[in-house]
Amino acid sequence: GGFSVFAGIETLLDTITNFRFSEDDIEYLKEQKIFEQGFLDYLKDFKFTGDLYSMAEGTVIFPQEPLVRIHAKLIEAQILEGLVLNFINFQSLIATKTARVTLAAKKGGIMEFGLRRAQGYDGAMSATRASYIGGANGTSNTLAGKEYGIPVMGTMAHAWIMSFPTELEAFEAYAKIYPDKCVFLIDTYDTLNSGIKNAIIAGSKLVEKGYNFGVRLDSGDIEYLSAEVRKRLDAAGFPQ
Repeated sequence: GGFSVFAGIETLLDTITNFRFSEDDIEYLKEQKIFEQGFLDYLKDFKFTGDLYSMAEGTVIFPQEPLVRIHAKLIEAQILEGLVLNFINFQSLIATKTARVTLAAKKGGIMEFGLRRAQGYDGAMSATRASYIGGANGTSNTLAGKEYGIPVMGTMAHAWIMSFPTELEAFEAYAKIYPDKCVFLIDTYDTLNSGIKNAIIAGSKLVEKGYNFGVRLDSGDIEYLSAEVRKRLDAAGFPQ
């Protein structure tokens, strides 16, 4: 560790700029019977009027550094406090994790496909955006690709493999459709006893045609299996 990657400020600024309390919001707060009418009237016309100073998004940051500073009326700053912390903390966390994965991959590019495990729709969008800031080459989140201009990518699915009579047939069919973007998912049945063997067979045919291929692991003891898979690829004549 020792560092983080700053992210979230652009989406935060968009939200603060357009932050308003709707009539429904005001009515709900009124029903709680804990606020004075003067406060509710104030919220009807609420708009942030202060100044915000921030580090640039994507900056490498270190402990004890100020990241965002807000100069505003106390009531405005207090209303927005939770919003600011939520946007900055979550997206910086994701960007930092992605940066560390990118560093671990050395020269290898990575993509993010965290949509399925994200904290809801909004979490998926902000996490995709932050991952791109942190170093991911692209995303499986098509909507984020549309909204933010992030390159959209995809990989083979377990369901694809299971829809064919054999794993090898699934690999060969996929290679035929996507010869220049072929990554075989090798742990649907048995990573070492079938997956990598069939990937090498199908991949060898691609290499003969001038293409390349990769393999992907989704489960199991990733550290052990990845090392074993690397050995099998090296032995078959496919170095890094």
